[in-house]
Amino acid sequence: MGNVTVLHIDAFSTVPGKGNPAGVVLNGGQWTDEQMQEIARKVGFNETAFVVPTEKADIGIRYFTPGHENNLCGHATMGTIFALYREGQLTKQSFTIDTKAGILPIDVKEEHNSIMITMQHAAPAFQTFAGNKAELAEAIGLQEEDIHDDLPIVYGSTGIWTLIVPIKSLASFSAMKPHTENFPIVLKEMPRMSIHPICLETRDEECILHSRHFSSPFSGTVEDPVTGTASGVMGAYYNTYVKPDLPLPATLIMEQGHEIHKDGKVYVHVDEEEGQLSISISGTAVFVKEFEIEIL
Repeated sequence: MGNVTVLHIDAFSTVPGKGNPAGVVLNGGQWTDEQMQEIARKVGFNETAFVVPTEKADIGIRYFTPGHENNLCGHATMGTIFALYREGQLTKQSFTIDTKAGILPIDVKEEHNSIMITMQHAAPAFQTFAGNKAELAEAIGLQEEDIHDDLPIVYGSTGIWTLIVPIKSLASFSAMKPHTENFPIVLKEMPRMSIHPICLETRDEECILHSRHFSSPFSGTVEDPVTGTASGVMGAYYNTYVKPDLPLPATLIMEQGHEIHKDGKVYVHVDEEEGQLSISISGTAVFVKEFEIEIL
């Protein structure tokens, strides 16, 4: 039995209570896999990140939902780097993190008494969704006619997979009600995946895409307020399917979280290196509080 100190950091916002909450455990190397899973379950956020020892990079990070471990998490990475910055444990502005999605570069820039964190993502990948559109729409509380006719529904990854579902109208997002128990039935190719509806219509004119993110039922959560990894996928999707002639490099601003009053923004950087799309994201974070979890 022991007490674990957890830092509550809200990512992709400078306002506590907005953006995406992450739990951060700075002494993650002290805990077993089972204990990390228990901590994440008791914290209850979409993700809790653990700083762990590594010989492969400057910082090791592991990510746990209440239900399972993830290879990568954008908002929890932002939260972890912000927590290390706040604790005075960052010794340089450019470094690498060791994740189960690979070794990824991180850059930190101080501005306006805060920091902007830029995180490289894994190479983009897409896979066709061959399921039933009507069943998919029903799984998120919509009708088939709400899904965009001219844009493809695809599984996408820049480190972690999700299903990108293009929606015609921004008004549909307030009507969405996920039936997550049906996701594995609908997502036959990847039954453990989340669903990420997107829309070209946005609330803020500076933003390029609006979205929501409905969690896999295996994760133990329902909705992720502002999703970093899926925002990276959105950038790759936009350049691949919406605007393939997008002048590169480009920075696209994604908005998310409004429907659950936790709105935030993710800056997605799209570039090309040796014929391959390169995706990174930027965002900031804010400290909310410190609390303790008791585990067995």
